[in-house]
Amino acid sequence: MMLPDELSSLYQEVILDHNRSPRNYGKLDAPTHVAEGFNPLCGDQLELYLRVRDDGTIEDVRFEGKGCAISRASASLMTEEIKGKSLAEARDLFSKFHSAVTSDSDRMVDTGELGKLVVLLGVRQFPTRVKCATLAWHTLEQALNGGGRVTTE
Repeated sequence: MMLPDELSSLYQEVILDHNRSPRNYGKLDAPTHVAEGFNPLCGDQLELYLRVRDDGTIEDVRFEGKGCAISRASASLMTEEIKGKSLAEARDLFSKFHSAVTSDSDRMVDTGELGKLVVLLGVRQFPTRVKCATLAWHTLEQALNGGGRVTTE
């Protein structure tokens, strides 16, 4: 299934915008959760920092790293979407996002649950790029599960 022209164009514009000007980029002072992610297939590297309040709300989130446009854009979009959410909401969003981008490109997806993340569904047409789009999300999961390093392989 090909993306409609409008969604394909939006996908390209958003990816390029978030790659050139990533949101929430840089080190976070006094993080409560930290993890590193690595995609050995294309060399994407990511460090994710979260500050979680005592009530379980993600107060702030930032990332650093280098990688392809999809990887950086996905990290940027993810940080925008999870900031202010509870840990449970962030985990739920990870699950929905991961399920959507790893599904067959012909499968219909409830895009209403994904918000701006819907633009990343274009990677379903390019299976080798799915790992680029999910690196930040796997790194988030690792951070929420105690930190350390995660790889997409």
